[in-house]
Amino acid sequence: MAEDTAIAALSFEDALKELERIVGRLESGDASLDEAITLYERGDALRRQCAARLDAAQARIEAIRTDADGRAAGTTPFAAN
Repeated sequence: MAEDTAIAALSFEDALKELERIVGRLESGDASLDEAITLYERGDALRRQCAARLDAAQARIEAIRTDADGRAAGTTPFAAN
């Protein structure tokens, strides 16, 4: 659980950078099997954290709705396709 807390404390950018380093290490093929498993598990936790941060950011994005005169009339939730 302490590792999950540490990952949750990372900014999106730091989590993504660490995830990229892990992917590079795994792709190099230089890690032992035990190290590769540990790296994969941490990478998966980082991926979930990044996805959660992106989902939260998307939920906050709003499109401005305008009235007939082109003035801002309010906001509507962002609808991603």
